[in-house]
Amino acid sequence: MATKMTQPKIQVQDFNFFYDEFHALIDLNLAIQQNEITALIGPSGCGKSTFLRAINRMNDTISGTRAEGVIKLDGEDIYAPDVDVVELRQRVGMVFQRPNPFPQSIYDNVAFGPRVLGMVHNGNLPQMVEESLTDAGLWDEVKDRLKDSALGLNPGQQQRLCIARTVAVKPEVILMDEPCSALDPVATLRVEELMRKLAETYTIVIVTHNMQQAARVSDRTGFFWLGKLVEFDETGTIFTSPREALTEAYITGRRG
Repeated sequence: MATKMTQPKIQVQDFNFFYDEFHALIDLNLAIQQNEITALIGPSGCGKSTFLRAINRMNDTISGTRAEGVIKLDGEDIYAPDVDVVELRQRVGMVFQRPNPFPQSIYDNVAFGPRVLGMVHNGNLPQMVEESLTDAGLWDEVKDRLKDSALGLNPGQQQRLCIARTVAVKPEVILMDEPCSALDPVATLRVEELMRKLAETYTIVIVTHNMQQAARVSDRTGFFWLGKLVEFDETGTIFTSPREALTEAYITGRRG
């Protein structure tokens, strides 16, 4: 009996992206599976972050940009004319390179999204905040100082707070753009452990320059070079027996 194939969470088909006349992403095709961590690697300027922002249309805020092709979320084209971009960004959250907590209390940082999106009902906000901080592995560290400024947290805690703020609005996908680049090794490992735990509930796509990190945390890896997706496969295959010579050259440090 044939195994039933599940629909990818995100399906990218012949996707191209332009900054004015600059062709930043070229004919991308890949499938991102639900409850997996997909890592995007490649040198600076190769299109990784542009592609990440294309998945929740953050690039729309940049003038002179345009997209061609298809990115589907649960089978629906996110670039279709009738798509509600605010709803899309609720479903596809983003954690940025540097921790960016709001200059508010720890509690208000996490409560911000549910309040703005009208998700608060019957006094459930404290529970939502606790659950989000727990999911981000931060609750035990901050539960007695929720009224303190989030800016008083250390960088690793601030990044986990930003993750809590992202999961508070109940997304389906979490995009992470170099989430550990500003963190020390101990904080980096905490965030990596957290990613593996979050993948039980969410689909995660991470951009990283740290190939060891990609090898440690991801299920699949895509290698970008000059706007093209050179190779996309299971992470173990990419790092031990890549098909493309360019992939091997980058991973071994001969190119990059």
